[in-house]
Amino acid sequence: MTPTTKERILDVAIDLFSKKGYNGVSIREITGAVGIKESSLYNHFTNKDEILGTILENFRIDFARITPPLQVVDEILSRTTPEQFLLQGLLNFKAHAAQPQIGKVWNIVYVEQYRDPRARTILLDHMIQGTLAWLEQIFARWVEAGLIKPLSPRLLAAEYQYPIFAMVTEFNLLKWEDKDTSEIEQRMIDHLHFFLQAVSV
Repeated sequence: MTPTTKERILDVAIDLFSKKGYNGVSIREITGAVGIKESSLYNHFTNKDEILGTILENFRIDFARITPPLQVVDEILSRTTPEQFLLQGLLNFKAHAAQPQIGKVWNIVYVEQYRDPRARTILLDHMIQGTLAWLEQIFARWVEAGLIKPLSPRLLAAEYQYPIFAMVTEFNLLKWEDKDTSEIEQRMIDHLHFFLQAVSV
């Protein structure tokens, strides 16, 4: 399917913002790369800031798909072991990261987090704190079911996720430089197994 003009604007902006940063890119540069007049861009976006906001919001929505909503978690947990559940989480992340433009948007989020509160909100509220809160609910269910040791679900979530988040950052940096990610991917799995061995009953 041929991308629409709006989609082409977003794709070009992602490419440029990820390489030069938001402040290093002009509307003229975006429209020149798309092959449209500057006036045509304003049929789709009010300004450059709205382009960035759309990119970040689309990314937030896509990232949210990695974790299933808590409303359906109990049904999933009833038919999976903790190992299967956490491994599926890693597979979901890899599927998310495999999308062509996603790695570039991760870079935009990393770069813009100190300048743009929207990028900071995605990183802090959704990626870090949101994931920790979600995992806390998962670990609470496993503790209640007697599948793991009766430890604080909040502590368990932090002990599992903070190393994973550091490895995700390394994974994204390697992908950005077109380097092999197999070793860091294996480290994620090794961490998962080590963690479960430490907390399983």
